[in-house]
Parts: sequence; C-alpha cells; structure tokens
Amino acid sequence: MDTTNIWHLLYLHRKKSIAICLLLALLSPEIRAQSSMKYRRIHLEDYDDKTIRYGFFFAAPATRFNIKYSDAYVSSDSAHQLYSPGKVGFRVGFVMSTILSEHFDVRVTPAVSLYSRSVDYNYPGGTSRREVRESTWLEFPVLLKYKSKRRMNSRMYLVGGGAFGIETNVRRREAAGASRLLTKNRDLTVEYGIGFEQFFEFFKFAPEIRFSHGLVNLFEPNQGNSANIGLQKLRTHTVTLYLTFE
Repeated sequence: MDTTNIWHLLYLHRKKSIAICLLLALLSPEIRAQSSMKYRRIHLEDYDDKTIRYGFFFAAPATRFNIKYSDAYVSSDSAHQLYSPGKVGFRVGFVMSTILSEHFDVRVTPAVSLYSRSVDYNYPGGTSRREVRESTWLEFPVLLKYKSKRRMNSRMYLVGGGAFGIETNVRRREAAGASRLLTKNRDLTVEYGIGFEQFFEFFKFAPEIRFSHGLVNLFEPNQGNSANIGLQKLRTHTVTLYLTFE
C-alpha cells in the first residue's frame, strides 16, 4: 500500500497559492490608500473665476495715539506722566475685490468706524485728568492682496496698502482757553495684515488681523489750552480684528 506524504497534499495548489499571495501583495497598497482617503467636497469652485466679488465685514479695532512730546513737557508741564491708553472701538463696512492675477487682488473696503481715543494726564499727588476724543470716521482703504494657492477649502493671504479717513462728527469749543484736546479731522494711514480664508457651501469666511499706522499729525495746537502743554504730535496706531464674509 502506498504511503501518504503530507507535502504532496499542498503540491497541486502551490502555484495557485503563490499567485494569490503575489496578487494580494500588489493590491494591498492601493486598497489601503483607497480606504484611507476620505471624500471632501470643494466649495465655491468657481470663486476665483469671477472678476469682481462683494462682501461685508465686522471689525473690532484697538486704537490709541502715538505721542511725541514737546520741549514744554519737561520745562513747563506739571504732569509727570502723559500717555494714551488703548481702547476698543467698532467698525463695519463692505468689501469689493477685483482679480489681477492668480495670486493678486485689489481690495477696496469702505467702512464706518467708531473710535474713542484719549490722552491721560497724571499729576503729582495722585490727581489725574483724561481728555477723550470720541469720534466717528469714514474710512476708505485700498489694499493689494496676495493669496496663497488654495488647498481644498482654505488658504492664507497677506494684504497691504493705505487708507484715507474723514471724521464726521467734529465737535469744537470756540471759547478761548477752553480745556479741551483738539485734533484734526483728516487722516492718512499705512495698513498691512494677514488673514485666513475658509470656503463653505454658500459663502467664504475670512478672519484677519490688520495693523494701521497714521502718517498725519492729528494734534491741533490751541493757544491758552492747558491740554496742549507737553504735546507736539499725535499719530494714530490701530490693531484690528476683521471678520469678513464674501
């Protein structure tokens, strides 16, 4: 009687087993890749194909005066400390963008801003005084925007440019010697910032941080005004958080 060898049982299927193992080895990377990929929908795919785009924004500016002291601050002023604290305001406006190239846009963002800037005077003995300039401004920034390559539904961008501002509710005291800080009602600023765009199904949301430095000396001297002593120049400085919807 023939003896049975256990290795002969696998002989007929050896070639098939080897072929199946090789096939699985070749297909396993592709199977893993397909299983690991998750479908993500690209929103507003034709957004960059539009020549002009519109939107609106809300913003919270933190603003103050940059002070340059006069010679009288040392020789004539009785205040031992003179500074401008930062105060938070409010801004709302519109956005109009036009495309220049794949990575560059021009943006115009007219806005209405509510500011409350002040100058604090601290005197020896613990007494103090605050001169507040509460004002409403119409501002017209013109910015050049550089945007990175879009990655699915998000991208970064940089902006830079300038803005012209007009104060609309100017209040002055005409009485000679009135103790009130007077400032001019025109301003020109340099602006730059960075932002992040996130595309959703029906709109684009973009938080942005922007810095603004005033170029115009807003200080307006007034003879006999005690609030003017020690001051030579007042320039605006503002850091703003924007929430833009387009």
